[in-house]
Amino acid sequence: MELTTYIETLRRELGSAAEVAGPEVSAAAERLAMALDPAVRMTLIEVLSDAADEVTRQIDPGVVELRIRGREPQFVVTAPLVHEHAAPMEPPAPPAPPAPPFPGEGEDGTARMTLRLPESLKSRIEQSAASAGVSVNAWLVRALGAAVGNQQSGPPYGPPPGYGPPPGRQGPGKRISGWAR
Repeated sequence: MELTTYIETLRRELGSAAEVAGPEVSAAAERLAMALDPAVRMTLIEVLSDAADEVTRQIDPGVVELRIRGREPQFVVTAPLVHEHAAPMEPPAPPAPPAPPFPGEGEDGTARMTLRLPESLKSRIEQSAASAGVSVNAWLVRALGAAVGNQQSGPPYGPPPGYGPPPGRQGPGKRISGWAR
């Protein structure tokens, strides 16, 4: 799109309006129009960009982009591919609502923590979270809450794998492991 013709038209209109006031004002208007050329060009580009955004919102799922090549803007329209034999596109299904938080979850704000896990344990955690229908983060928060004794935030789907006494071991299931000096 050639903006120069629009800017020249604006410059001529300003010059015509200034001629009424005399040659000095007309010369000042011409110098002012030359000085404003870059600002007018940028303003026109901003208007075209806003128009492209508005059109994009109206033709969803298509997209209208404004690209600048040299000093001139260009509209690029990208329409979704439509196959002749394809069924009409249906709007995407809304996402499932998130699970309600357990009492005590999120009451104290959140904190970030880096945790290094063996790859095999990470895979088992991801599988357990997926089978429970929750995110890995939510699954870990609930499992850790149950591990530290916050019974209110315990997982409703059972303890995490490896939590509790090892198979075949009797007793309350508590043990201490580690090293000491």
